Amino acid sequence: MKTTDTASTGVEIPGSPAGPGPAVTKTTASVPRRTAKAEGATLNVFSHGVLIIWAIMVVMPLLWAVMTSFKTDRAIFTSPWSLPDRLHFENWSRAWTEAHMSDYFLNTLLVVGGSLVGTLLFGSMAAYVLARFDFPGNRFIYFLFIGGMSFPVILALVPLFYVLQNMALLNTLHGLILVYIAYSLPFTVFFLTAFFRTLPTSVAEAAFVDGASHTRTFFQVMLPMAKPGLISVGIFNFLGQWNQYLLPTVLNTEPERKVLSQGLVQLAVSQGYKGDWSGLFAGLVMAMLPVLAAYIVFQRQVVAGLTAGAVK
Repeated sequence: MKTTDTASTGVEIPGSPAGPGPAVTKTTASVPRRTAKAEGATLNVFSHGVLIIWAIMVVMPLLWAVMTSFKTDRAIFTSPWSLPDRLHFENWSRAWTEAHMSDYFLNTLLVVGGSLVGTLLFGSMAAYVLARFDFPGNRFIYFLFIGGMSFPVILALVPLFYVLQNMALLNTLHGLILVYIAYSLPFTVFFLTAFFRTLPTSVAEAAFVDGASHTRTFFQVMLPMAKPGLISVGIFNFLGQWNQYLLPTVLNTEPERKVLSQGLVQLAVSQGYKGDWSGLFAGLVMAMLPVLAAYIVFQRQVVAGLTAGAVK
């Protein structure tokens, strides 16, 4: 007699060759499925809970700083968690004019803008050559850049000071731009080298067949294809260079050439025990807004650049 395997089909067998018997049903296959589904739901709830807690921990200090920037000094200490009685925009105007935040802001834009362009330009050129061409010393140069990532910048402060002094670049914005570029190049080359290796070689070969030079192929073909990676590493460099404090403190001591990080410290200690706390928080929010705006605008490109290098 022909029988059916209930272990694989889950269909009841009315009887057996020996005679009628009790019906057998499949129940064991659904148990692991239900267990896995329950475990997945528990993990999903746990991960979402952790993300919500992390979001609260990150967002709450930012919101509190923005709220405090519109309070008076008295309200900051008497009711630090309450909403301001009204929006005191004079805190912002006082920080912008009297505390010279406008000058610090302009200096920071010039330094970070120039260093960011130079870092992406030189870093992408070096990464492209290291990723697409084989020549003697290729891996040695690549590992030199990686070694630069592990070198503490604090060990280079004294040599940098004397090098810039001998080159008449000390206390100048263009000298600080060059230092920022050198400081950011190792990570940029490391990041973009892995990204350029994932780009298809057929496109570059087609450009060479059409008569394009290496320079034209790089700037008009390969560099536009690397746009997600450039945006991602550009955001990381922008964050690091905008918040840089150690390098400008040592290499840029002229008051009229200070950047935002130095200006905030100057604003905090300029009046001694009679600190302008409302102006300080206003200046802090001013320094924070460009970073938040840049990340909000380019968040999709950042995620795309981070994941593009992992998929070939």
